[in-house]
Amino acid sequence: MNDHENRDQCDGRAHEGQVCHCCPDSHWHDDLSVSRRGFLTTATVGGVVLGGLSWATLAGAAEPELPMPKKRESLNVLPILVWNQARRAPMRSWRSWGGIETAEQAAQEAGRITKELAGIAKASDFPVEFAAVASVNNIKQMVNAPQVQKADVIIVYGAGGAINGCQSFGKDVIVFQRHRSGPVYLQYEIVSPRFIRQHTDEAKLDNVTFDDIVTDSLDELTWRLRSLCGLKNTRGTKILCIGGAGGWAQPRGVVPDLVKKVWDFDLQTVTYEDLGRLIKEARADSNAVSLAKKRADTYLGRPGTSLETKRQFVDNCFLLDQVFRGLMKKADCQAITIQGCMATIMPIAQTAACLTLSTLNDDGYLAFCESDFVVIPSGVLLANISGNPVFLNDPTYPHDGVITLAHCTGPRKMDGKTLEDARIVTHFESDYGAAPKVEMSKGQVLTVLAPDFKSERWMGLRGKIVDAPFLPICRDQIDVAYDVPDQLVAQRMPGFHWMVGYGDYTKEIGYALRRVGIQWDKLSATEQA
Repeated sequence: MNDHENRDQCDGRAHEGQVCHCCPDSHWHDDLSVSRRGFLTTATVGGVVLGGLSWATLAGAAEPELPMPKKRESLNVLPILVWNQARRAPMRSWRSWGGIETAEQAAQEAGRITKELAGIAKASDFPVEFAAVASVNNIKQMVNAPQVQKADVIIVYGAGGAINGCQSFGKDVIVFQRHRSGPVYLQYEIVSPRFIRQHTDEAKLDNVTFDDIVTDSLDELTWRLRSLCGLKNTRGTKILCIGGAGGWAQPRGVVPDLVKKVWDFDLQTVTYEDLGRLIKEARADSNAVSLAKKRADTYLGRPGTSLETKRQFVDNCFLLDQVFRGLMKKADCQAITIQGCMATIMPIAQTAACLTLSTLNDDGYLAFCESDFVVIPSGVLLANISGNPVFLNDPTYPHDGVITLAHCTGPRKMDGKTLEDARIVTHFESDYGAAPKVEMSKGQVLTVLAPDFKSERWMGLRGKIVDAPFLPICRDQIDVAYDVPDQLVAQRMPGFHWMVGYGDYTKEIGYALRRVGIQWDKLSATEQA
């Protein structure tokens, strides 16, 4: 078979390799088959090309205290209690619905709100800070308030009627109302016809709608705040792109431009030429090499870890890990991705990068293979919502209520805490280097995300791991069951790569996506193909 015939049989694009791969390498991905000058021009479209780097400038990576990722930024929330000051008048209606009509009652309600929010802050699995409750008779009193400017989110407690105007503050807004959790609020009656629908039959506000209304439930309030915390930490993400930014099987530059437009990502590029020099310098640093070997010893000595590849590959993975940490520290990034996952990086690092990406994810960084920015934003968002690592994978074809998802870079701490068993084997397609075969937990509930190529629609569903086989495919493998028709999954799955994370965060994902203009296509068991 000649190269042209092979390209046609792979996927119809101009691939120059001899076999079809799930992961691109430098020989067949358009984004990599350009000159250095052309590459630099392309890379700067989405961000900055880091230059003038040396191992000496990244010396922190060789210290006993390795660079570690920063924690998520807190969500700053301003609670505003809006209430009516009632004044008795003879022979006329002098008060609105609701149980808060005096300053004393409003003060008691502000105390109740403060106590409830303190409970959320204490129990939450995401960072959140609540400002003191502002108590007003009309929301417009807060238009120029410094508390509003500082806030990421405003919770309007609609005890009274004058909440119209909060939609213009330029902040995310949640309207909380009481039915049974305390004195009943006026907005329980009028939030739909007067506020959301603005005295019409249709929702009229661009940034506040029906799913921003919460009645009584602190749990319902909490998951919305979790979603908005994840969104805050995702927007403007600075990510280090080894070899540049791309998009699986998409024209050069298109997907990175979309990511910049939708998510405001800051793409920082390091060329493979520079990476190779840094690795060579690190390899000549006896302290760096000694640290890598020591870390490899610790890793391989952990319970549930078996070595089934050459030990040198593991040592080289930890040296690469130290180089990557130093680069991320230099670039002030908490996330990294590599393009040219196969033939390009292997001769440079003298190993596969699979185990390296796994160890970075376990320590709280966001580390992705393939530089596929079709799917990377979904991983960043899901990780920032859940606070846990995520698993970028190749999906297969749905059948019999199950789909197999696989890749070679699975984190071992998918719940953010527990180190799952792993066999350290070779990267499958090259049979080279070091990659973890993680035994992900059977019975574990998953959030499953499948983004489209155009950044317009993400398909999602709730799944459950039913098996972790060891087929001759990418090493980290899970069979995921779902409760929707197979044909529905097959017909609605867009793009290529999928993203999964432990736990069900499908509500939070949909709530966040509405704010960036992406359709949330959550599959339901009641739908038919």
